[in-house]
Amino acid sequence: MQVRNEAKPRAKVGGYVAALHALKDDRLRALGPRGGIDFTSNDYLALASAPRMKNAICAALEAGTPVGAGGSRLLRGNCEEHEALEAEAAQFFGTETALFFGGGYVANVAVLTTLPQRDDLLVLDSLVHASIHEGARASRADFRISEHNDPLSVEDTIREWRTNGGVGRVWIVVESLYSMDGDFAPLKDLVVITDRYDAFLMVDEAHATGVYGERGRGLTAPYERRENVLVLHTCGKALGAAGALVTTVRALRDFLVNRCRPFIFATAPSPLMAVAVREALLILQEEPERQKRLADLVAFTHRELRVRGLKSPSDSQIVPYIVGENARAIRLASALQARSFDIRGIRPPTVPAGTARLRISLTLNVGEDDVRAMLDALAEETRLKS
Repeated sequence: MQVRNEAKPRAKVGGYVAALHALKDDRLRALGPRGGIDFTSNDYLALASAPRMKNAICAALEAGTPVGAGGSRLLRGNCEEHEALEAEAAQFFGTETALFFGGGYVANVAVLTTLPQRDDLLVLDSLVHASIHEGARASRADFRISEHNDPLSVEDTIREWRTNGGVGRVWIVVESLYSMDGDFAPLKDLVVITDRYDAFLMVDEAHATGVYGERGRGLTAPYERRENVLVLHTCGKALGAAGALVTTVRALRDFLVNRCRPFIFATAPSPLMAVAVREALLILQEEPERQKRLADLVAFTHRELRVRGLKSPSDSQIVPYIVGENARAIRLASALQARSFDIRGIRPPTVPAGTARLRISLTLNVGEDDVRAMLDALAEETRLKS
């Protein structure tokens, strides 16, 4: 039998390899182990390893709570733990209803691909989470980007869209506390604009839930019962668990249950995570000293920054230290990690080009002595690496 000579096929992954090489060292990412003093996690209230959280999970297992839901919520996956959490969350956040999702990313995509309709407009703050951008791109609605934390830019964007024939509903989408800059949204002004244009306001409270507001209810707490305000509370940060709660009026919750494909066709979150989040909400109510201790640590840290001449644009528990160049940010982060401080360098595209930074996160996993030592090391390494 004659065998034909065929050209050697190209490697199927060659294009991916080339794309990785193009990232070079200052943008190439890799997974690394946990290690050092925690200045990088979002476990703001140190609940992830709290004894009460562990005990709640152990008690639930002993009582027969299954590890997995076994199906979607509309099938057999709707467990009493999910419904108990949603009822308590609605009461805690002061809203009509809540709906539990497996994570903040999927919740943002789920809401934005379900509620905004074809003729609607999404107005996104330029620094909102990547999941919000992904949801907007996948949505049937049109979308525009407004200048960061600029209510006038939001209003100008809406007016321009209306002038050019836009006829649907407007959805303004922001974070209450921005994850890489540590600054706060002008929620009061945005609510006024939302009312003025008969719009909806969607607020991602990922980094504020548990940390701000009475008993950690978040920065949107004064507006939660409004029909035109929808809020996402991430459960994997200050609440120390996993998942996300969307709090809203019953009509929108029912619409999500009936039309939201990421909800309908996904296996429900583990009932154990619902138990953990429920316990976290109880801790917020019964141990308010955690919120107070974190606020004191945040104030202490920003005072110590000023004493050392170190600048950060934030006054929250998220402390960005802007470096500028990617390679310099990585060198500085590596130097601090070598001194047992777990601090990571954040580079584009996560942040805008030319604003590579250290993202220092303040949690109750550290104390004032840890902060002093870290800031001394940062000041020293900054001088050495400049």
